[in-house]
Amino acid sequence: MTGPFETVDAALEEAHRALTAILNGDPSVYLGLFAEREEISLGNPFGPFGCGREAVRKNLENAATKYRDGEVLGVERLATYASGDIACFVEIEHARARLGGGDVFGEARVRVTTIYERRDGGWNLVHRHADPITTPRGIESLVTD
Repeated sequence: MTGPFETVDAALEEAHRALTAILNGDPSVYLGLFAEREEISLGNPFGPFGCGREAVRKNLENAATKYRDGEVLGVERLATYASGDIACFVEIEHARARLGGGDVFGEARVRVTTIYERRDGGWNLVHRHADPITTPRGIESLVTD
């Protein structure tokens, strides 16, 4: 299903379906959540932020190549911020999938921030950021080689 979605709850329900799809190598459900315009962005653990429809599509396709045989174990909502035509959700996603080309299952917890916008009568995703930082880290984690 693609947006715009009548309610933000319908968009969130589709986002949870999209997570299952990408864990099974299918990026198309997530792409259908995003607004059909250039002012969208996606950050995930596999590379830099993608800004614009083409960059978001490429980031989703790249992420989908990393998983197969996946399932969502749970989504924990930490915070909701909404006002007017903007809604932001902070969540922890817990999933399990075969990683890369191997046969080993891996579990991951990922912190996620999503921003939805209501425009032209419906809700669409305009920004998603997901990364594996769910526990405290020291300052050394900021140092790059």
